[in-house]
Amino acid sequence: MKRLIIFCIPFLFLASCNVLDKQPLPSITPENFFKTADDAEAALTAAYDALQQTGVYGQDLNVVGEMPSDNVTSSNGDVNAMERLIWTPLTSQMNNTFQHAYIGINRANAVLQYVPAIQMDTTRRNQILGEAHFLRALHYFNLVRMYGGVPLRLEPTESGDAGVVSLAKATADQVYAQVITDLQQAEALTAKGFGSQAANRIRIIKTAANALQARVYLTRRQWNEATIAANKVITSGLYQLSPSFNALFPPDNNAESIVEVQFAGNADGGFILPDLLLPSPPATYSFPKFNIPTAELIQYADTLNDLRWKFTGEITSAGRNHASFVMGTSSNANDSGPFVYKWRSNPNAFNSPDNYYVLRLADVMLMFAEASNEQNGPNQDALTQLNTIRTRAGLPALTLANLATKQAFRDEVDRQRRLELAFEGERWFDLLRYARHTQADAGATHKVTALDIIEQIRGNRDVNYLLFPIPQSEINNNALIQQNPGY
Repeated sequence: MKRLIIFCIPFLFLASCNVLDKQPLPSITPENFFKTADDAEAALTAAYDALQQTGVYGQDLNVVGEMPSDNVTSSNGDVNAMERLIWTPLTSQMNNTFQHAYIGINRANAVLQYVPAIQMDTTRRNQILGEAHFLRALHYFNLVRMYGGVPLRLEPTESGDAGVVSLAKATADQVYAQVITDLQQAEALTAKGFGSQAANRIRIIKTAANALQARVYLTRRQWNEATIAANKVITSGLYQLSPSFNALFPPDNNAESIVEVQFAGNADGGFILPDLLLPSPPATYSFPKFNIPTAELIQYADTLNDLRWKFTGEITSAGRNHASFVMGTSSNANDSGPFVYKWRSNPNAFNSPDNYYVLRLADVMLMFAEASNEQNGPNQDALTQLNTIRTRAGLPALTLANLATKQAFRDEVDRQRRLELAFEGERWFDLLRYARHTQADAGATHKVTALDIIEQIRGNRDVNYLLFPIPQSEINNNALIQQNPGY
């Protein structure tokens, strides 16, 4: 059930559609578009559609969330800067993620600005506004994790004039405050559910807002708030952990899913990333792939007993299925060895129909375990969530005696997050969290943080690389913005 229709709404794109016609076409403006309930739904669909952009969940957000980390490597020159931690304000991923996030923000801002005045069913209008608040929060959360303080645009940008596009950076704290406010609005306004499992994954509902709240609070080290938000999701009854980890992939609005970016597998709504990850076949052709699992990660995992990493017994067109990765056996070096296998459908020439997880229940359960341990030390509630993840993976349950200290429990949560969520675009952001946690709490240690990776690759623990550079295009166009330190 993947029906995200892309509407051409010029003021949302800050450009008109390129349609050649001898007769002048009427322009679409806020004044003549936002009139009906259908207009409100179309504008919201455009806001959802922005999640498919290449710079967001279509490709680059996953790349920046994995390539700098210890999970993956690549010889492909397109991700060289991310692989070697030599990104600059001109690096393509830096430009794409920044630009495309603001496209999504602008579309959400248009919904929030103009939909309140439409005469339509009040309940549905409020739901639309709540969904737009969530989408705006998601984009700003991704931006602040990557760049720190960024311009906080809360109204639609409908002009390219310098006086409109020039806006100074808000502080990171101000951006986080806005994210939290938007998510509070999303929780208050969105529906409890839309009556079916698929609909509850396609549209944002209250528990989706709670799941993102948990991730935000975890990033902010607000342990109590993170625990409360995660618990709302866990106890909602709307989600169940899949009995089979292997069955989670590719994502397709299953019972464990909370939010997915929907892809239809066509030129207007296809998913680029799988063709960049998989060997050929099933990928379109052979070339050095992105996000190749590192030998260290595969050694770190238990490939004999952990059902997320052991051979499933299935031989596919891509090679031996190990659930999280596939082992290609081609004589061509580009198609031999381990490859990410969490998106498996025929890539359809860079237009895969596979979806992309933004949030799923296992992630939230691990957030709960982490936050609860950080707040209270090892406890049974946290252990229950942790053990549920372990036992689904075929690993034995642990006891509080096994994890008797906060540090021991922290180490196990860190381990399970890496093994459970590998390649899903969160590893680098977890490593950034760990680095800032150790900076903020002298008693906290993590076995690997982003600073360890930075030191290993760059030769020093340069804290400036905990943030990415503001793209040069933004520096050129925004007279009031300043570059991040070190760039």
